[in-house]
Amino acid sequence: MSLRTMRFFGIPVFFLLALAPLAEAAPGGFRLTSPDFAHGGLIPSRFTCEGQNTSPALEIAGVPAGAQSLALIVDDPDAPAGAFTHWLVWNIPPGTIKIAAGAVPGDAVQGTNGFDIAGYSGPCPPSGTHRYFFRVFALSVSLHLSAGASRTDLDAAMRGHILARTILMGRYAKTGLQAKTRRNYPPALVILRSKPDTRASCAP
Repeated sequence: MSLRTMRFFGIPVFFLLALAPLAEAAPGGFRLTSPDFAHGGLIPSRFTCEGQNTSPALEIAGVPAGAQSLALIVDDPDAPAGAFTHWLVWNIPPGTIKIAAGAVPGDAVQGTNGFDIAGYSGPCPPSGTHRYFFRVFALSVSLHLSAGASRTDLDAAMRGHILARTILMGRYAKTGLQAKTRRNYPPALVILRSKPDTRASCAP
């Protein structure tokens, strides 16, 4: 019997083998957690556009052998126009076990997020409760990308080099005055737009 026709409980064996790399993310393997919120829990407002807009603390464990670097992507798949990127970081040292709140580890490099900012911009949903996925990728190489590169650039650079991945998901819904703002800007941009500065426009 060929590998293509072999089946396990009605599922083709070749399909099961294709899923094998995802086993690294199983409990006890490669994993991402945060002391600031539980998986599936609410993200505290201090890490959002209604608070200090700083990144939460993250803890990484079980990085697979052979990893040369780690990459981090934070996005919101519930955004009105599709997945919206909040944070891009790459060339995180593979030995990293903690990323402090509001910090970027070692010589890691940050990319440009959906707000056109090189760095972190916290959850800022225009309405309702959105999910925010923190994804860490273990890569077989270090990436040759310049600071400020886009999500598209990072996705392309990682292609074919992902050894394993792990996910932490948090939720957030606006509760304060930010919910009344007309557009979805992080606090810094709202402040800039409110200043009577006629030298340049801050509109995207």
